[in-house]
Amino acid sequence: MNKDLYPERVILSIDLKSFFASCECVDRGLDPFSYPLVVANPYQGGGAITLAVTPYLKKQGVPSRGRIFEIPKGIKYNIVPPRMSLYIKKSKEVVSVYLDYIAREDLYPYSIDECFLDLTHYMKLYKKTDIEIAEEILQSITKKTGLTATCGIGPNILLAKIAMDTEAKKYKNGIAKWTYDSIQDKLWSISPLHKMWGIGPRMEKRLNALGIYKVEDLAKYDADKLKKKFGVMGTELWERANGIDLSVIKDLNNNIEEEKSYSNSQVLFKDYDSSNIEIIIDEMIQVVTKRVRENKKEARKIGLRIGYSASIGGGFYHVIKLDQPSDKESVFKEYAMLLFDRYYNNQPIRIVGFAATDLIDKESLQLNLFEPFEEVKKEDDKNEVIDIIQNKFGKNSLLKASSLLKDSTIHERNKKIGGHAE
Repeated sequence: MNKDLYPERVILSIDLKSFFASCECVDRGLDPFSYPLVVANPYQGGGAITLAVTPYLKKQGVPSRGRIFEIPKGIKYNIVPPRMSLYIKKSKEVVSVYLDYIAREDLYPYSIDECFLDLTHYMKLYKKTDIEIAEEILQSITKKTGLTATCGIGPNILLAKIAMDTEAKKYKNGIAKWTYDSIQDKLWSISPLHKMWGIGPRMEKRLNALGIYKVEDLAKYDADKLKKKFGVMGTELWERANGIDLSVIKDLNNNIEEEKSYSNSQVLFKDYDSSNIEIIIDEMIQVVTKRVRENKKEARKIGLRIGYSASIGGGFYHVIKLDQPSDKESVFKEYAMLLFDRYYNNQPIRIVGFAATDLIDKESLQLNLFEPFEEVKKEDDKNEVIDIIQNKFGKNSLLKASSLLKDSTIHERNKKIGGHAE
């Protein structure tokens, strides 16, 4: 085994069980394992989305992200409205438990109810096994906050996370430990693909079209062909299918800091989904790319943010490294849609954001070995003409045909931010 590809760390992935519903029960002095509580908007009737249900209801087959009318008849339950301030407060209480065991630099919050902890340099200090430390942390969470958690342990972030997602809930202590020996034994058996962390339903369809239906298929697929199809994300998909994850929590925390970037985001006036969101993403990219060009920069990474409807909450923000620095709208669009296909999980969308980050000065025309010089020069010349016209006559003076579609928002947004030409 190549130690450079398979470093040995001690990573915990900890998730709070039925977080919203459990917070509501704890705040009311109720037991989430014996009380039928649903977190949803009580004023939206049967069509309201169930943001969370207690473990008691889950055992009866009630999904946590369904509709009220989908709850089987005959099951009694109580509905309470979501209280984000309560969930943030309880999340902070749990983080304070983690900080009793490790330094902040070794803690990476993944979401409001999930964190990664790096115990690698604490094992000698505590003189306990990783499972013993995990059990102690989970017990402390329950004792101090009333909440219950599950935990995955692994030699890297990826395997710890997947151990938690797929196996931890099966055990009485809520803890599952994976090693590199678990890759072929457990990781490769995951199917369908969307059950693996980091593969959304849209990416699953694209992989299925290549004859890839389970993680083992992905792990054994030609890595070069995946890279040709999906760019650097193809390489990442292959690595993850083979249990490779070189990310270090300290580095993840450092990367949050100060990379210079240009970004744009908006709150949408209605729910969007995969059928019409591409128009909005495209418009975000147009705005950001123009700023990149005007400042004579190129981006080495791009980021996409998708926020779901307030009735559901959540979403994602992910960054991907480009094959080479770029200021091209077409390149940004290709990578942004790869991120969308990979992580979108069919929820109604209300927030979209796009960022070009890790910027460098554009000193000369970058040649792409796979793209003729004439084509690269032609796109640069076209963009220069577009910028000149829009700067002189206003942002609405020259728009893509897609901007005339009913789901487009760029025309109205430009009028509000200085697109003076009609």
